[in-house]
Amino acid sequence: MKSEKQFRKKAVARIFTFFLFKKLPLAFLAGVRVKHFDAQGATTRLRFGWINQNPFKSVYFAAMHMAAELATGLLLFQYLYTEKSFSMLLIKTSATFTHKATGMITFSCKQGPQVEDFIHTILNTSEGQTIQLSVTAHNEQNQEVARFMYTWSCKKK
Repeated sequence: MKSEKQFRKKAVARIFTFFLFKKLPLAFLAGVRVKHFDAQGATTRLRFGWINQNPFKSVYFAAMHMAAELATGLLLFQYLYTEKSFSMLLIKTSATFTHKATGMITFSCKQGPQVEDFIHTILNTSEGQTIQLSVTAHNEQNQEVARFMYTWSCKKK
C-alpha cells in the first residue's frame, strides 16, 4: 500500500512539473517546484542555484516572487478547471525580505479555506471581488527569509 501512495505522489509531482513547463516555463527554468497542494493550502519550493542567483550569492527576488505567487495562484487556479466561469488577475504584490535566501526555500500559503469561500462568493455575484493571500518563505533552518502579499482580482464571466 505504501508503494501505491508513493507512486501517486510521484505521478502528481510529474503532472505539476509538466504544468510548470507548459504554462509557466520561466518558473520551471528557475527551479520552482510544487511541494504540497491540498484544500488547506499550497507549498512551493525553490533551491538556490546558478540559474536563479543574484550577484550577492542568494536567490534573486524575482525568482522568489515566482515561487510565492504560484503558491497563491494554485489555490485559485484549481477552481478554473471545475467552475471555468471566472477570470483571475494579479493586481498587487508586496514583499519583505528578512534574511539571505540560500539553500532550499519553501513558500507556504495556508489560506485554502478562505479561497474556497472567496470562490463561492464570486460565483454568486456579478461584481468583481479581491482577495489578499499571504505567503511565508523559510529556509532549511526554518528561518523566515521573506513574506509576500498578493492581491488577486476575480470576476464571474
